[in-house]
Amino acid sequence: MVSKKNPHAKELEIAYIGGGSRGWAWGFMMDLAMDDAMCGTVRLYDIDRSAAERNRIIGSRISAHPDAVSRWEYRVSDSLKDALTGADFVVISILPGTFEEMHSDVHLPERVGVWQPVGDTVGAGGFMRAMRTIPMYVTIAEAIRDYAPDAWVINYTNPMSLCVRTLYEVFPAVKAFGCCHEVFGTQRLLCAMLASEEGIEGVTRQDLYTTVTGINHFTWLTRASYKGIDLMPLYARFADKYHETGYDEGPDRDWMNSHFNCAHRVKFDLFLKYGAIAAAGDRHLAEFTAPWYTLNPETVREWKFSLTSVDWRKKDLRDRLQRSDDLISGKEELVLKPSGEEGHLLLKAVLGLGDLVSNVNIPNRGQIPNLPLGAVVETNALFGLDRIEPVYAGPLPSNILPLVARHVYNQENTLTAALTCDRKLGFTTFMNDPQMASVPALEGQKLFDDMLENQRAYLPEAWFK
Repeated sequence: MVSKKNPHAKELEIAYIGGGSRGWAWGFMMDLAMDDAMCGTVRLYDIDRSAAERNRIIGSRISAHPDAVSRWEYRVSDSLKDALTGADFVVISILPGTFEEMHSDVHLPERVGVWQPVGDTVGAGGFMRAMRTIPMYVTIAEAIRDYAPDAWVINYTNPMSLCVRTLYEVFPAVKAFGCCHEVFGTQRLLCAMLASEEGIEGVTRQDLYTTVTGINHFTWLTRASYKGIDLMPLYARFADKYHETGYDEGPDRDWMNSHFNCAHRVKFDLFLKYGAIAAAGDRHLAEFTAPWYTLNPETVREWKFSLTSVDWRKKDLRDRLQRSDDLISGKEELVLKPSGEEGHLLLKAVLGLGDLVSNVNIPNRGQIPNLPLGAVVETNALFGLDRIEPVYAGPLPSNILPLVARHVYNQENTLTAALTCDRKLGFTTFMNDPQMASVPALEGQKLFDDMLENQRAYLPEAWFK
């Protein structure tokens, strides 16, 4: 494979694990095709081989598109060994389990009054998703150790922090990092604020300087500026102005008709409480606090975001499968456009094709000095030739530290419980989440037992002895 325009393009071998849900995979394929600095082969591995085969067809069509500037060959692998052997990069984007397990994650806690907008990172749902995901990541980490020990590994799967943490726990020498676009949305909100409130048009998120700190989906900006303008006092006025009504312009308009958009009322409320900019979508942020924003569906609607039901996710998957059929048959015209993600840019940076600073999920090496070393945190990092250097974010503010640290320790205990099948530690960790604070112990135990039983097909038998 060669670049159409650049004879000096880096030729790579990429292993793509998962991607059956299509969204992430297609975006990544388009980003590769539109960048002439790299070319090569992508080996697709999915436990659903038919999904990988469909992605192979679409990837090949993307690479052959007249607007593509880089050639990529897409192959389906029948094993992790085949996909990983010789890989320069590994991309992981899997759906752990089926919608049946996800339905249990998200909706079973509703019987005890716990309403989860997402249910994939923290809370009862996040814990159970981690229980079935961690064993999968043990297998993946062992395979990377055995077949691609020098490869760089990009994770897109949730629960992000625990997926990355598991890779390092099993294979400490792994070169892995987790990418999440939630911070990008908040940076775009700051750009919209500059336009609507200050009359400064045309600012992109890349024009901003932001200090990123915290953990995935509960990330904070403690500093933000644009060309020497301190954005924190501007955001203070912005949050105060729209705290009650929400902000319905900018990147997340039309929240009422989207499961992913919001009016940023949760962000504004957290800023007014804590003095830092909460930097994720409101539906994620709401799951990390006491149920101030998720007491019931009416409360969620008052805060102007949405509960993402599993029934909606099933419909969304049906729609994407239909789109897959249409792209393969030619019924839908294939249009190349950037995904808005930075995965391919991070690949380029570690290849030495230009340094880049971006927010990333990696183990804490002191970039947040008042969180435990080794825990996976989200901060900025400098990506350069064969290196990732975390950018020092400083200590978490003392009023935010207890909120974040509780989840960090819960995640560490979640990992230990999953690796050792420790039912007692699992239950106490499950109940220590702030969303579970009002649930009586006996009801919590019954919920834990029932939810764990619903994961049986994905868990070691030691959990049930």
